Amino acid sequence: MITTNVNTMTVATTGGTPLAGLGNPAPAAAGIHELIRERWSPRAFSGVPVSRERLNVLLEAARWAPSSMNEQPWRFLLANRRDDPEGHARIASTLVPFNAAWASRAPVLTIVAAKTAFTHNGAANHSAYHDVGQAVALFTLQATAFGLAIHQMGGFDRDRARLLLDIPDGYEPVVALALGYPGDAGELSLEMRARETAPRTRRPASEWVYGGRWSEPLPPTTESVQ
Repeated sequence: MITTNVNTMTVATTGGTPLAGLGNPAPAAAGIHELIRERWSPRAFSGVPVSRERLNVLLEAARWAPSSMNEQPWRFLLANRRDDPEGHARIASTLVPFNAAWASRAPVLTIVAAKTAFTHNGAANHSAYHDVGQAVALFTLQATAFGLAIHQMGGFDRDRARLLLDIPDGYEPVVALALGYPGDAGELSLEMRARETAPRTRRPASEWVYGGRWSEPLPPTTESVQ
């Protein structure tokens, strides 16, 4: 049985193997959980296979994501190269050339689609893409807890994915995922290696957090007196 202690970033197996992290943590920030700091999107993947047991846990994490009306509109088309090399090649063939050059090395490739209408009444589900994102986020954090890396990609041919993967009407391909253990950045092209080793940055919250009206700053906290 696998148990995860996310507070100390260790994964307890029968051997008690510690999780070393993914090698490029975000800059330290007060209160940020280590799983969030450790998560990043490498392009260098090891050829070490990902076990079906680990994949099952990742999918279970996604299953418990919140969703509007509990619709659970996410659909994961997942190919583990060790078990399904043809499926892996099909998904790889949907990627734009820049992504295919490195993502094809990842042992697991996934396309995630969204069911765009509610099952109970057929009405448009305007939260479907948001809910798919939440499922992918939990999938990703569980992967991070296992020392696995995920690179999420918008650069793939959605029409080709629909055709090759038999995605039916009423479902929209949303994102492609490359999953595996981090590899050696030295095996990447010079351009990709530069991206791999560049400092991680994010916009400051002041650029995207507002108060009760667009572009108004969030007001200072008024502390209550107990």
